[in-house]
Parts: sequence; C-alpha cells; structure tokens
Amino acid sequence: MTGAVPRPTIRLEPEKGNGSMAKFVIQSHGRLQEWIAEEHGYFADEGLDYALALGRPASWSATVSGSEDAPGEVRRGAFESYEEGRACNVSAACHWTVNMAASAGHGRMWGDAYSVTPSAIFVPPASPIERPEDLAGVPVEVGYHSGSHYSTLQALHRFLDRGQIDLNFGGVLWDRLALLVDGKAAAGNAFGAPYYLLEQLGFRKIVDTTFMIGSLVTNGADIEDVEKYFRALRRAQRDLDVEPERYTHYFLRELPERYHAMVDVRRMGPGERLVFEPYTSEVFERTHRWMEELDLFSADSLGTGGYRDSVVTSAAAE
Repeated sequence: MTGAVPRPTIRLEPEKGNGSMAKFVIQSHGRLQEWIAEEHGYFADEGLDYALALGRPASWSATVSGSEDAPGEVRRGAFESYEEGRACNVSAACHWTVNMAASAGHGRMWGDAYSVTPSAIFVPPASPIERPEDLAGVPVEVGYHSGSHYSTLQALHRFLDRGQIDLNFGGVLWDRLALLVDGKAAAGNAFGAPYYLLEQLGFRKIVDTTFMIGSLVTNGADIEDVEKYFRALRRAQRDLDVEPERYTHYFLRELPERYHAMVDVRRMGPGERLVFEPYTSEVFERTHRWMEELDLFSADSLGTGGYRDSVVTSAAAE
C-alpha cells in the first residue's frame, strides 16, 4: 500500500469570519473517503493546497472519567456549530442541518453531491425491546439538531405517534456511544464506526435510520477548490467500492482509543457512501418544509433562504 507525503493538519476551533483561509481546510466527518484521498495523493493530484482539520466535535465523554458524570441533556449539535462558525472551508453534516444552515446564511450547500450513511437505533443485548413499537416512551439517545435527531423522528413516525417518541439529547456520536457501551442508555442512534462497533458488541438493531449527508461550503471558499476536493473524493469512493476491506482500518483514527481493543476493523463495512448526483431544488424545498412542519427550530434560527440563494454548484465557477 503506497501513501502520499502527509499533509499539514490543524486542530478544530470555532472561527468567525468569512471562511477565507490560506489553505483549503477540510473537516473530516468520521468517514473513510478523505483518508483514502490523502493516502493516494488525490488531493495533491488535483493541485489542491489543503489541510485536514482533525479533531472530534466537542463532547462531554472526552472530559469525564465515566458516563455516570454525563449531563442530563446537551442542547447543542451540528447546526449550532455552523451558527458559531467552523474553522474550515468545507465540512459535512446531515442534509437537514446543512439545508437549514445554508438557508440561514451560514455558508452554502454543495449541490453536486451528497452522501448516504447506514444508521440505526440500537438497544443493549439484554434489552426487552424487540420492535420499533416497543420504543414508545423509551428515551432514545440522539444528538441535538444532528442527523440522529432528524433520522430518528423520520424512522419512528412509521411506527409511533409523535407524542410516543421520547428523544433524549445525549450529545454527539461519541457521547451516545459511551452511554450505550457503559450501560447508561436504553436505546441510542448510531452511525459510522460506532454503528459497526455496537454490532460487534452484540447490541440489537431495532430500526434502520439511514440518512443523507450534505456538505457546507463557507461563503469565502474558492469554488474551483471545492471542485478539486470533490473530484478527489470521487476517486476515493471508487477505491472504497472496489476494496472496502483495504481501508476500514482508518476507522481507528475516528474512534476514541478506549474502543480500539473492542473492535475488529476487518469485520467493519465501508460506512458512508458518496453519491455524485445533484441535491435538487425539489429535495431542498421538501426537506426544509418537513423541518418547519415539525417545528424543529426556533424563529431566531430558522433559515428563510431558498434553493437559489442557499445552494452552490460547479456551474457557479463558469
């Protein structure tokens, strides 16, 4: 396996401003494609002067000795991180959050690609919960204004009335993983590396919550650089499709070290898959209406920008 010369990396810190940076800064989303593009030099092949922004989202589980010290709720998630400003030129989050963030002027949604990630609600091995209907009134750990929040609502609406769905905002993905592994949660939504780890630990999948992910480009980003980035990811996705087993070891770079001895990366799947199809105006507007109908955002946070103002495509560089 050949590798490219390692590129500069930076730590993630919120940054105000127009997103203009000396290098094109890429924030990892816990997936494999950026690592594959880095390994094979695909970003460099495109002539992209870049840096990978490494670091997991702020989580309570990284700062306490055990889940018994977990806060009751964390009402801050992916959307709030966009409100504050991410220190990068491009980053990814569920398409609901990216849609709303772009509509609210916190950047622009990339319209030429999206991705889809396997996701599910899991319960502990000894749990009496067997069916989605058994989750009525059971707290399900999700991340506030993040993919697990919306995807849990979307999935459970097929089985339960809104009043029967009990969401607890337990924190980011790593926080929810800690709660489940430490026996502090009755149910929780997980995707990415935690999804495969929970499977291997015998947690039971109750309902699939697979969801779409979008990319947010900062207002000051060079569209030609964005195009280079996605061309590199297209090559990386093809590599992942052909030989997923060659790259699953990169999940260890995303998982906190406490879990490394619990997981066999050889048994993992490829996780999130990039789809190089347009995020259309119809999908944008339908998704936005769905969030409005469920009253998921306060009036202060609710975005009002339409597709033309909120989404950018490669045509913008012509």
